[in-house]
Amino acid sequence: MKIASFSDYRIGLVEDGLLYDVTEAVPAALDAVPQQRLNWLIANWETALLEVKRHRASALPVAVNSVRLLPANPFPPHVFAAPANYQKHIGELGTRVVTKKGRSAREQGFFLKAPGSLVGAGGTIYLPKGSSRRFDHESELAVIIGKAGRNIPRERAMEYVFGYACLIDATMRIEPDVAEEERSMRKSFEGFTPLGPWIVTADEVPDPHGLQNRLWVNSELRQEATTKDMIVGIAELIELISSVLPLSPGDVIATGTPEGVGPFTVGDTLRIEIQNVGEMTLNVLERDAASPRPY
Repeated sequence: MKIASFSDYRIGLVEDGLLYDVTEAVPAALDAVPQQRLNWLIANWETALLEVKRHRASALPVAVNSVRLLPANPFPPHVFAAPANYQKHIGELGTRVVTKKGRSAREQGFFLKAPGSLVGAGGTIYLPKGSSRRFDHESELAVIIGKAGRNIPRERAMEYVFGYACLIDATMRIEPDVAEEERSMRKSFEGFTPLGPWIVTADEVPDPHGLQNRLWVNSELRQEATTKDMIVGIAELIELISSVLPLSPGDVIATGTPEGVGPFTVGDTLRIEIQNVGEMTLNVLERDAASPRPY
């Protein structure tokens, strides 16, 4: 299934360009906190699936391009991210590299992105007004966690995967010896984590380690690789993260970017496409006003 969050945190199933509203499959009590509807559905998927199918059967479809898509999961408890997880990406940033001495996600672990930086397909990546800094795109497969777990061995880790989405990890680069902010801060500006266009459930992606991953800036193809080139696979990432803290339904794991990372700027259009998952386009704009702290 393809599960989308749209408009005022409503939930829809996407089929052949049409969207079927199944929000009523979620308890009405969640109308008070609609941003949590999808997390509830993910956590209760096995028991809620019959209700989802029942509401799908009676829903009147609308064109998916007629609604405003929200992030594939608008309010995940966490957004984890793997640094340096493709061999050809390691070192390609030159003096701006943060992961030193060729280390990978296996040695470095993970970092966090702010959930408030998420934006959906067709949304906007906002750059700080008047900034002269370099901003880069990173094209990634996102994993959506389906159930809670702690200290999950990699042999069982894929049981905890609910589905997948496309993710762009937008990043403000360091300027050596001038501006070297923490990684999580540089990657958490508003709109810096496009996630979408929807969640594709794990049963529709039998081999997540064999997917083509591509990203364009305007019409220029910048990144093209396959997920088989990840240094640390999905199961090992789940093992690693869950050894530090419990995973929760709805958590997002960004699995790292392949080579081809490069700059984008105001006025550009970014498009990501991951095989069997989907594609989405984002516009890049400048904030209307300068922040009190310049970047």
